[in-house]
Amino acid sequence: MLLEARVAHRVTEAEATRLARDIYGLEASARSLPGEYDDNFHLTAADGRELVLKVMHPAREASFIDLQCKALLHLAEHAPQLPLPRVLANRQGERFLQITSADGSRRLVWLLSFLKGTVLAEVRPHAPELLRDLGRFLGEMDAALQSFEHPAAHRELKWDSSRALWIKEFVPEIEGAERRRLVEKCLSLYEAEVVPRLPRLRRSVIYGDANDYNVLVSDPWPQPRKVTGVIDFGDMHHGLTVSEAAIAVAYTMLGKRDPLKAASELVAGYHGAFPLNHEEVAALFPLMAARLAVSVTNSAERKKVKPDDGYVTVSEEPAWKALEQIAKIHHRFAHYAFRAVCGMKPAPKAEKIERWLTASGESAASILDVDLRTAPSLVFDLGVGSLLLGADPSASETPALTETIFGEMRRAGVRVGVGRYNEARPLYRSPLFGSVDNPVSERRTIHLGIDLFVEPGTALRAPLDGVVQLLANNAAPLDYGPLVILRHETSAGDEFFTLYGHLTTQTLNALKVGQRILQGQEFARVGASDENGGWPAHVHFQIILDLLDLGADFPGVAYASQRAVWTSLSPDPNLLLGIPKDRFPARETSFEDTLEKRRALLGKNLSISYQRPLKIVRGWMHYLYDDTGRAYLDAYNNVPLVGHSHPRVVRAAQQQLALLNTNTRYLHDNVNRYAERLIQRLPEPLRVCFFVNSGSEANELALRLARAHTGREDVIVLEHAYHGHTNTLIDISPYKFNGPGGRGKKPWVHVAPLADDYRGLYRREDQQAGARYARHVAEILQRTAAEGRGVAAYIAETLPSVGGQIVFPPGYLQQVYKHVRAGGSVCIADEVQVGFGRLGTHFWGFETQGVVPDMVVLGKPIGNAFPLAAVVTTKEIADSSANGMEFFSTFGGNPVACAAGLAVLEVLEEERLQENALRVGTYLKNELKALQERHALIGDVRGSGLFLGVDLVLDRETRQAAPRQASYVVNRLRECGILTGTDGPHHNVIKLRPPLIFTEKDADLFVKTLDEVLPEDPAKP
Repeated sequence: MLLEARVAHRVTEAEATRLARDIYGLEASARSLPGEYDDNFHLTAADGRELVLKVMHPAREASFIDLQCKALLHLAEHAPQLPLPRVLANRQGERFLQITSADGSRRLVWLLSFLKGTVLAEVRPHAPELLRDLGRFLGEMDAALQSFEHPAAHRELKWDSSRALWIKEFVPEIEGAERRRLVEKCLSLYEAEVVPRLPRLRRSVIYGDANDYNVLVSDPWPQPRKVTGVIDFGDMHHGLTVSEAAIAVAYTMLGKRDPLKAASELVAGYHGAFPLNHEEVAALFPLMAARLAVSVTNSAERKKVKPDDGYVTVSEEPAWKALEQIAKIHHRFAHYAFRAVCGMKPAPKAEKIERWLTASGESAASILDVDLRTAPSLVFDLGVGSLLLGADPSASETPALTETIFGEMRRAGVRVGVGRYNEARPLYRSPLFGSVDNPVSERRTIHLGIDLFVEPGTALRAPLDGVVQLLANNAAPLDYGPLVILRHETSAGDEFFTLYGHLTTQTLNALKVGQRILQGQEFARVGASDENGGWPAHVHFQIILDLLDLGADFPGVAYASQRAVWTSLSPDPNLLLGIPKDRFPARETSFEDTLEKRRALLGKNLSISYQRPLKIVRGWMHYLYDDTGRAYLDAYNNVPLVGHSHPRVVRAAQQQLALLNTNTRYLHDNVNRYAERLIQRLPEPLRVCFFVNSGSEANELALRLARAHTGREDVIVLEHAYHGHTNTLIDISPYKFNGPGGRGKKPWVHVAPLADDYRGLYRREDQQAGARYARHVAEILQRTAAEGRGVAAYIAETLPSVGGQIVFPPGYLQQVYKHVRAGGSVCIADEVQVGFGRLGTHFWGFETQGVVPDMVVLGKPIGNAFPLAAVVTTKEIADSSANGMEFFSTFGGNPVACAAGLAVLEVLEEERLQENALRVGTYLKNELKALQERHALIGDVRGSGLFLGVDLVLDRETRQAAPRQASYVVNRLRECGILTGTDGPHHNVIKLRPPLIFTEKDADLFVKTLDEVLPEDPAKP
C-alpha cells in the first residue's frame, strides 16, 4: 500500500482508548490530533499524565518507527536539556507494536510523552527573541544528532532538500501562470546556487520538519517566550545539515512584514548553537525558497488525492505570500544578511577588495582637479544630531542647506566641503526613502557614500581605470539625478564599481555604456540643483562591490537595520579619496558605549525608559529621533508643551542668551513681563509670583510659604501622590516613601484616599462620591486638631498623573478646599502636569472643579522644557513669608527662562493650542473608547483634552490591574515608533500627555497601532 493512499478505516477515539488500555495498561480518554497520514491521539490518563498515541499508516515500515524511537533516545542522552518527546515502552517492554486494524490492515502503534505548548502558527507575535530561541533549539538538536546514524534515515523523501527538483514535473499542475513563474524562479535559483554546492555541503540525520505547526512555544508569560519542544519526527532523514535551518526559516517567514529580518533572527540563533560554514550560509536562502516551492507544489499535487483534507493545504496560502515576498529579495543580499548575523563579513569579497583599495589609494587619481589628500576641505556633520542643521526640517530644504554648507565653506576659506560616509542623516524626507503614510516606520537614513560639495560645473575625474557600466537620469525629486557608474577590476580580477551622482545632464550625453575611461580622465561634471535631483551642488561618490542587479536603483542611502550589509557592499570611499582623517569630526558614540558609560558614570537609581532603551539625539515638535534617524511619535512627554524645539521658543531663548542671562538681584523687564502675562491667566486673588527652575523647587517653596503663613508644619496629601525629588517632597509623596527604598510616612504627613472613581472607595455611579472622598480630608483635619497638631496645607495635583491619570469626581475639590480653609490651612494646586491648556476644556485643572486655590505650582512645561517653574499665590500669603528670611533662587526667573516662558504663552494663544487639545483630545478619547469595545484589556478610558489614561485590567468586573500587559503594550508601542508610559499605583495605566500640537492624524496612528498590539498574546488579559 502506498503512503499517499487513503486508509479505509481511520482509527476512532474509542479505539484509541482501547489500544491504550490493552497495549499500555492505561485508562485514558483520547482526543484526535491532526496528521497528514497517521492517526494521532492526545491521551489523558486517569492519573493526570498526558501522552500521545500514534497509530501509523499501513504503509509505514517498522524501520521508520525504529529510526524515530532511537533518535529520540539518542537526543534524550546527548541533549537532555531539550524538551523533546520521550518514547514510552508498552507492557512487553517494546517501543512499538504491530496490530491488525478493524479494516484488516496492519498498523504500528507507539506512545510518546506529551509536550505542552502552543504551536508557533498560533503564537502572536513571533518576537525576535523567540525566533532566536527556535534557532538555538534546532542548532542544539542538530549538534547532538551529529553522532547519530540509522539505516532507515537514508530514505527517499519528498521533503529532502537535496531532492527538491522532483517538483519540476508537477509545476504545470499549479493554478495561475504567475504562481508557476514563482516556483520556476525558485527552482532556477536552486539549480544555480545549491546543486553545484551539494558535494561540499555537510550531511547528517536531521529532524527536517520545523514548520509552524510542529514547533511548540511557552505561555505568553514570563517574557520572552521560549520554545518548549518540537513534535512529529516523521520527516527525519539523512540529508543536508543546513536544511534544518532552511526549513525552519521557510516557515518562520510566513506572514512577516519583514521576512528577511525574521529569518535572520532564526539563523543567528542556530549559528550560535551549531555554527554554519560559509558554503552552508550561501545555500540557506535558495534552500529556503526551494522548501516553499516544494510545499506549494506538494499542496497542488496532494489536493488531487485528498481534495477535502485541510491538513495538506494548511500552509499553502501563507507560503504563496511568502514566495511573493522573497521574490523581491535578491538572493545575494539575503546571503550577505545571513553572513552578517553569523558574524562573517557580509560581502565575501569585501576584505580582499578593501585591502586592494587601501594599497591602491595612494596612487589613485583625485576625482577633483584639486588633490583631496592635501587641498583644504571642510568636513560637515550632517547627521541626525547635527548642531549645524538643528532640529527644524526647513534647514534641510535645498535653499537653506545650500546656504548653510557653502556659507560655512566661504567662512573657512575652502573650495571643497565633505559629507561623511556611514552617517545617519535627517535629510531624506521624500517618498523615495520611506513611507509617507506612516511617519514612524523605518526610513533609509544611512549615507553610503561621501559627498563632495563643490561649485556647479566642477569637473570629475576617474580615480582608476574603468569602463562605463551604466548611465541614467534618476530625475525624481531628491533622487540621484544624472548618474554614472564605472566598472573596475582589481589586479586579481575582482570586479567592483564606483558611482557618481548629481551630475549634469550633459555628462550623460558625452558618454556611452562600455566606453573606457582612463585613470585621471575627466568624464563628468557636477550638476546644479535644478538638474541634479534637487540637491545642493555636490557629487555623491560611492564604491559598490555588488550591484545586486539594481542598476541605477542601487541605493546611496540604506536602512539602519541593514547597515552592516550595505556598508559591507559599499565600503568607505575615502579608501580612494584619501581625505586626511584628522579633518573628520569624532564619530558619534555608539549606542552600546553610551549605555555603558551612563551605567558607569551616573547613579544606578537613574532609570531608563523601555526594555530596549532609546538614544534620542533630536526632537522636533511632537517627534523624537534616535541616533539612527528613526522617528518616534511622542505621546508621552508633557514637558515640551508646545512641541520639541518649537522655533519661537528656541529663537526667544537663543536671542536673549546671546545678550544677557543673570539672576534676579538685578532689575530686568523680562521677569516682570512674564509675571504680568502669567497673572492675566489666573483668577483673583492669585497675584504674586515666585520663579524657580523646576517643579520640585516650586513645590518645596509652596510648602515653605504655607508653613510661614500658617505657623504650622503638617501636610495632607493623597495616596500615590508624587510632588518632586527633594527630601521634603519625597516625605510628602506616598509614591516614593511607600515605594522601593522609601522609609515610610513621617508623623507630620497625613494621607487621604485618592479620589479615584473607577477603582477607589466610591465609584463613578455614586453621585456623592466627591463629597464622600472629601469627608476623609475633613476627618484628618479633625483628628490632627484633636491631637494638637496643625495642618499647614493640603497639596494635590488637580488631576493626579502619577496616581493614574485620575479625574476627580464632581465637587471633590470644592468640598476639600472648604474643609481645609475652615481649619485654617491653605490649598495648594499642583498644576505641573495639567496646567496651561492641556485639558482643553479649561486652562487650569482647578477650574474643572470650580475652585481657586491659595497657591498654584507650575513646572517646566511653562518653559517648554527650559528650566522655568513658578509658585503663584495671594498677596496675603506672600507677605507672610516676608519674615526676614530671604527667598532667592539664583537662576529662577532669569531673563532667558522668562523669554522662553513668554514665547510659550504667545504660541499657546496664537496657535490656539488649548482649542487643539480639546478637539484632538476629544477625538482621541472617543477612538479609545471604541477600542475598549473590542479589547477586554481596556477597563477604562478617562481624562480630558490631551491628558488621558487607558486603564488596563485583567477583569472588568473586579477591575484587577494588568501591569504586565501594560508594560508589554508600552514596550511594543515603542518598537512600533510610538512613545508612551505607564502610571498609577499598579503601573497599569497608559498615560497620554503629548505636546499640545498633537493632531487627529497622530491620534489615528496611535489608535491604529494600539489596535494592532492589543490582540497579541502577551497583551491579552
